[in-house]
Amino acid sequence: MPLRDRMEIPGLPPPEESGQDVEVKPPAKVELYTYRFSSDCILAKGLLDRLSVTYNEFIIDDDEINKEVMMKRSGGRTSVPQIFIDGIAIGGYPELHRLNAGGVLAALLRLAA
Repeated sequence: MPLRDRMEIPGLPPPEESGQDVEVKPPAKVELYTYRFSSDCILAKGLLDRLSVTYNEFIIDDDEINKEVMMKRSGGRTSVPQIFIDGIAIGGYPELHRLNAGGVLAALLRLAA
């Protein structure tokens, strides 16, 4: 096996010696629609930051266009934050927290074990 194939990459399991390739999936795409001073928005971003998750934040305090986009994507929800993982509406901070507490969030985000 060439040297480059035996190198370990942090966060990934070492390559299998059996010749089987390890499937590496890209990280999940996470999007948040937030208000600047909302406590639930701050909590949601804090949880994602602690998990070292990269996310795109749309601050919609004075952004009527993205507020409309958020409402359409979330099925009419107007509360913030609205969180989307790979385009799927997760809900707000309470739902994000429940997913994390139940051990489901890491799998949705495709975090290394």
